[in-house]
Amino acid sequence: MDADAQEQEIAELTRLVREFSVERDWEQFHDPKSLVLALVGEVGELAELFQWIPADRAATEFGPEGRQRRAAEEMADVLVYLVRLADVLGVDLGAAARAKLADSRRRFPADELRGVAPHKA
Repeated sequence: MDADAQEQEIAELTRLVREFSVERDWEQFHDPKSLVLALVGEVGELAELFQWIPADRAATEFGPEGRQRRAAEEMADVLVYLVRLADVLGVDLGAAARAKLADSRRRFPADELRGVAPHKA
């Protein structure tokens, strides 16, 4: 999927989430702080699925033959709250992600860090 198609996908998802909120008169509850807390809660629910799964079995456990659908539901919740937060704050999520990735490419050059997990000093 090219960048334009991705931007259109994010814009459409943003529209759908905003429409869902408006239809229920939930904008009153969607201040940035509340959305961040909801987002953290959903990330916690996703993390809980993986909590006691050994790292070497996680991909298999949550693959197509495993509990992938359940993980997908929690990932969708995370994405929906993130998209809503970006909408409320007026953040172009696609542009922000591309800018962050460009900065990360500069900070972590592949030819210097291939196969090395960077850490903060």
